[in-house]
Amino acid sequence: MTKTANKVPNLLVKYRKEVSPALMKEFDYSNIMEVPKLDKVVINMGIKEGREDVKVLEHVVGELALISGQKPLITKAKKSISSFKLRQGQSIGAKVTLRRARMYEFLDRLFTIAMPRIRDFRGYSDRSFDGRGNYTLGIQEQIIFPEVEFDKVKKTQGMDVTFVTTAKTDPEAKRLLELLGLPFVKKQQTETQGAQANG
Repeated sequence: MTKTANKVPNLLVKYRKEVSPALMKEFDYSNIMEVPKLDKVVINMGIKEGREDVKVLEHVVGELALISGQKPLITKAKKSISSFKLRQGQSIGAKVTLRRARMYEFLDRLFTIAMPRIRDFRGYSDRSFDGRGNYTLGIQEQIIFPEVEFDKVKKTQGMDVTFVTTAKTDPEAKRLLELLGLPFVKKQQTETQGAQANG
């Protein structure tokens, strides 16, 4: 795996020059240290087939390494669950925790390259915050990332991406992510979709 170059990631430059001053003004913080920032990004994949087929597990883990730019950690079952035919210690997924430059580089590619490749994409819901300023979104297919070669994909694999921020409230975290480039569904659009579902 190649080391991250010393060049400051574009998204980090944007945070420092545009996002941080905008948040400072919008929320009237008295100190620059109060301005919310990203602490880490965690990418999680659950791989059912990994329990029986080591090759599938290795292939998907390899794809996650390409997507994230970092070697993933294999996650294992903490306890046995007979109804799921799951034994303690079995490999059930993979995860990567990104910080600093690698985190910003991944997010830049996610926002500007991968997300526009999602079919009929209109943005993410703002209902997936945890009440403590952290946000999780789901990605259905790894093939939206150009690093993954479509012809070599053995299994379509989804993932969860969790944004851990230093924000004290969800609205502050949402504005931080919004200014960085995460597209949220517009409120009017959400209300229209809800009315259609109820009608």
